Amino acid sequence: MAAQIINGKEISKKIRSEIAKEVDELKKLNVIPGLAVILVGNNQASRTYVKSKQKACQELGMHSLLFEYPETIEESELLNKIEELNHDDTIHGILVQLPLPEHINEVKVIEAISPDKDVDGFHPINIGRMMTGQDAFLPCTPYGIMVLLKEMGIDAAGKNVVVIGRSNIVGKPSGQLFLNENATVTYCHSKTKDLKAHTKKADILVSAVGKANFITADFIKEGAVVIDVGINRNEDGKLCGDVAFEEAKEIAGYITPVPGGVGPMTITMLMYNTLKAAKKFQPALQKTK
Repeated sequence: MAAQIINGKEISKKIRSEIAKEVDELKKLNVIPGLAVILVGNNQASRTYVKSKQKACQELGMHSLLFEYPETIEESELLNKIEELNHDDTIHGILVQLPLPEHINEVKVIEAISPDKDVDGFHPINIGRMMTGQDAFLPCTPYGIMVLLKEMGIDAAGKNVVVIGRSNIVGKPSGQLFLNENATVTYCHSKTKDLKAHTKKADILVSAVGKANFITADFIKEGAVVIDVGINRNEDGKLCGDVAFEEAKEIAGYITPVPGGVGPMTITMLMYNTLKAAKKFQPALQKTK
């Protein structure tokens, strides 16, 4: 029997509808959630992502500002803009689109953003809060994965979870969120020996490798939940994930497609974090959580 498809588009649509209602409620209190996005250089993928984020803000009735800079911008100028936005009461979330040019220290830039406006969930303070199970802004893609599973009624507690990939943006925080949900987590990466021996034991398999069709059916335990975070292009130039979808869906119990799986959730959770930041910024609104 073929796997049940985890439809990220539909789930994202549902959550965005809920966010839009909350934004409308805040507007009655003269609060408009505001997101500032900083884009450096002319990376086409980054520009596409930023356009999608701005479109989402507009559709949900949020306030959105875009600051574009040439690749030659000095690090100090970028840091000054972040500091200015940290003190702007109309901006509740600040996002610096990565990657940045080599002459700019990404760590320094991320740490310059106020933890209270870090809607990407990358600041060390938010990472630390996540690690210790405290309330935090969670990284958007890993957060989106957890919401997908929740919406599908899939409980991670007691499950064997294998995460392939150890990036700070997806791999590491994904594993931590599963650990927070009482799963048993294994991280695999480029130095892992006998990868299949690990993945075949996974009740939930998360692939964030960035290699087209890398995960074939023989990597997957029968009935497993397969979460494909990869965004690649195949030989025909079409978007595809890390997972060889057509063969994997015959083995898995649940599977996310690419496109239309995890992808839509990333921007949706960014919008959710921006809404959350706006509510945290106004103490009187805490009761609206």
